[in-house]
Amino acid sequence: MILVVSLLIRIFSPRVENERTDDSFLIQNIIQVEVLNGAGASGIATRFTNTLRESGFDVVETGNFEHFNVKKSYVISRIDNSENARRIAQVLNIDKEQIIVLASNDFFLDATIVIGADWKDLNTD
Repeated sequence: MILVVSLLIRIFSPRVENERTDDSFLIQNIIQVEVLNGAGASGIATRFTNTLRESGFDVVETGNFEHFNVKKSYVISRIDNSENARRIAQVLNIDKEQIIVLASNDFFLDATIVIGADWKDLNTD
């Protein structure tokens, strides 16, 4: 019974690919992300970090955003290719319209996730 349920879940909810889509200058092939709390609720950065790690992403940094007034969660792509950010948004159920591209060689990661006041509507399972 458990095997049948697991198989059905895999078929109808396939795992999101967590490897980079480009030949980046970064060391590994797994998408590296930063998770920032922009809502002010205690422990939500850790909660989303756990969800991303369970999906195979490499969370390299967590912390607080510059303020706690973020209404809608969003993903900032730190490289020109936004496909990696789209994969992260898909896992967390963040609307693809909430992906911003701010490419910079100063960041040694693929994306930053800023969790907003809508965090309860997102995927943390």
